[in-house]
Amino acid sequence: MSHPPRTHRDRRALWRSPLRGPWLTSVLGLILLFGLPVLFVTGLLSYAAYNPDLSPVNDQTPDKGLLGFYLFTWPTNPSWLYRVNQGVHVTLGIVLVPVLLAKLWSVIPKLFIWPPVRSVGHALERLSLLALVGGGLFEFATGVLNVQLDYIFPGSFYPLHFYGAWIFMAALVVHVALRIPVMVRALRSRDLRAELRTRASDTKPEPPDETGLVSPQPAAPTMSRRGALAMVGTGSFALLVVTAGQSIGGPLRETAVLAPHGRNPGSGPNGFQINKTAMAVGVRARDIGPDWRLVVRGATGRETVLTRERLLRLPRHGAALPIACVEGWSTSDQRWDGVRLADLAALVGHADRPPRVLVESVQRHGSFRRVVLSDVQVRDPRSLLALRVNGADLSPDHGYPARVIVPGAPGVHNTKWVGRLTFGNFEEGA
Repeated sequence: MSHPPRTHRDRRALWRSPLRGPWLTSVLGLILLFGLPVLFVTGLLSYAAYNPDLSPVNDQTPDKGLLGFYLFTWPTNPSWLYRVNQGVHVTLGIVLVPVLLAKLWSVIPKLFIWPPVRSVGHALERLSLLALVGGGLFEFATGVLNVQLDYIFPGSFYPLHFYGAWIFMAALVVHVALRIPVMVRALRSRDLRAELRTRASDTKPEPPDETGLVSPQPAAPTMSRRGALAMVGTGSFALLVVTAGQSIGGPLRETAVLAPHGRNPGSGPNGFQINKTAMAVGVRARDIGPDWRLVVRGATGRETVLTRERLLRLPRHGAALPIACVEGWSTSDQRWDGVRLADLAALVGHADRPPRVLVESVQRHGSFRRVVLSDVQVRDPRSLLALRVNGADLSPDHGYPARVIVPGAPGVHNTKWVGRLTFGNFEEGA
């Protein structure tokens, strides 16, 4: 065991870059050390925005147990909270991809150290690395696929990404606790400004040490460490340019070429982004035609059935609100016009303190056909059953004849093609 086999020596000879070493790995690790916690926190907040504790209807991870300890009722103020949170989460995740790949490249010789396990502490570190590398690749891969609406992985995105995040962060905490002294020493061993001034011809390998990252037979440098960091930074900046516009909007939306919703959505009052069309979720013309009716029911059993014409005769209000989705895209503020949810609750006996509401769509298939909104959301005067947008009737793809719009809610909770509102008590599993 004290002498590595020949195949191990041959493989180690493949990793001859003179740039590899504790310093470069630590610089890349330091960037991730700042970025990954932000990703984790914004991801947890994104999950909280679905109000999973409010009802099993909303809970995409019913077996979360203690992992949901932090959940709270998602607020409606500020109305842009979810838009900013999800924009930061998705954009930062994509921007960090080159850094993550460079970090993995820098430590690949560690896969071939000999002996594989030297002590109990070393075994713990190796196990944490397995969870760290595997969890990191899984989280970034599923996140990017979700942004592209490409669900090729088995199971639902929500529990996979949620549990994967906890495993990844647990492994990261263990890894940081074990390696932070090494990282600090490595960062202090070289001057960043000096490295950024060093040309490729003057680049020297780091001194061999116990990390096993420095090649015993380094090749001649073809790039400086400055060049390597610049390449990673350029890659991250390029991804920022082609991604951030889907969240920021305005002229930058045209630069979001990697975003599935970055293309021109059309013109006119309904010319803003959508996630799924009426056809995609099985909404038929007769489902939203003249025979469409909205059923509103209260906790005491009181019920009223409304046509769209009658809804248009009720007191109407306006609200300027964006739509923001889990994939990171969002719209600018749109001017919605409709009936307040609180006023609809009053029609069925909930005039004073409107309770939560179960919103049901007429769509025939697809996720989030049913959602539960909290009493806080129902009571906000900007929460509407919208009938018009930007001065025109809703288009079928934007939810005609009526859709919910709630400040600060994820896009999928702004239910389109609403057919029923049940305030107060309801059968959640129905």
